[in-house]
Amino acid sequence: HGFSPRETRALFSSASFLWRRITFLGAALMAAAIFLEIRQRMQSGLLIIRSSKPESWAMEITVTPSSLEIKNGEDCQMLNLPPEVRIVPSSCRGLQYVPGDGLHVRLLVQAGLNTKSVSPLEDSLKSKKSCTFYCQSCGESIIKDRTFLRVLSLPGENWNDLVEEWCCHPNPFNSRLLHPQNNDCFLGHNYFLVNSGSESTVSSSELLHSLSQGEASGNCGSVLNSKANSRVICKRCKTLLGEALSTGVTKYYFTELLVEPSEESFNAIPRSLFIQSIVAQCLLELSSARSTFRFSIQGTEGTTYILVWLLNSDTLLMQSSGNAASNNGFTFFEHGVTSNSESSEVKNAIKVLYHPCIKSRNKELVDVWENDFGVHPLTFPSKTCLELLLILAQSNASLPPSLRCMNSFEVAFLKM
Repeated sequence: HGFSPRETRALFSSASFLWRRITFLGAALMAAAIFLEIRQRMQSGLLIIRSSKPESWAMEITVTPSSLEIKNGEDCQMLNLPPEVRIVPSSCRGLQYVPGDGLHVRLLVQAGLNTKSVSPLEDSLKSKKSCTFYCQSCGESIIKDRTFLRVLSLPGENWNDLVEEWCCHPNPFNSRLLHPQNNDCFLGHNYFLVNSGSESTVSSSELLHSLSQGEASGNCGSVLNSKANSRVICKRCKTLLGEALSTGVTKYYFTELLVEPSEESFNAIPRSLFIQSIVAQCLLELSSARSTFRFSIQGTEGTTYILVWLLNSDTLLMQSSGNAASNNGFTFFEHGVTSNSESSEVKNAIKVLYHPCIKSRNKELVDVWENDFGVHPLTFPSKTCLELLLILAQSNASLPPSLRCMNSFEVAFLKM
């Protein structure tokens, strides 16, 4: 049940930072999961305390700037905040119990966290140091020891169509294409172009022959170029990496390659975390550069997989998973990563609304968005689109039930 503002002020004393004892239908303490969503620009936070086995209990909660302590009799659970995040205890308000979620509290949070995300590709390439490109899925070396003297950003996809609006004479760029030379790398929003003249590739007619020889010798090279469909795939794991253009230029997708300095070895990053970080950075850059917040995620075959609406870009997520064996507790931890109930994990994230569009779902909305100039299409390999959809669905399912939907859209977070 909710409390009036007067009752809330009585419950939270700024002098003692102590929440008074409250009795209501709740859950067993030691299985409690804690979720904190922070908006850095607004310095506000939503705290949810949830547990797994409903029963009647009285609990005492103590809020200090650096910690959150929950007591139930002799049982005690502590959540320590990182130094960059501080709660303002006297600001706690809107205390209410939401069935299925747990205890909701809104409060002021002072946060200046800048957690490390996957290193942007552009920074690595512009260092003018020798780099090696790896298949992010399996770690196979794709391009070895390449140094780019020019790393340039490409204009928008439809730039050539707009030239006639800029010029009072015939289009001077009709016969000129933006193709990188040997030491060039051109960056799009979700892909990059390199000259493939020095790369080891095989034609479609040599593909099967090379595979059979490679199986016998154990040395297949790193990239297969299939002329029939212009796809570039990893020889080891068969992941689609990009496209081989007819002009001797190879197009690679950011989501498929990891760039490391040549003197360093392959740094394995969980696939889910890598996709989230790359896609989140792409959405942030496009929203900043073009003031567009709606995106159509499409596969290389032209199928629309997801409609995405960027909602917040200044979110911090902090969570303690509580009892990992609980089926009802929610968590945002990477698969295979465990947590300590006395510590917290903090992640920069973006908050998105999305609609899945596979198997003709939301077809009418897809048709509307495709004809809307305010929607920006983004193309990724079809397998990556499905991986992204699974990541969004898992994030949505892990949220407290009351936060999973908004205006017919599903809600999810992409961590950076």
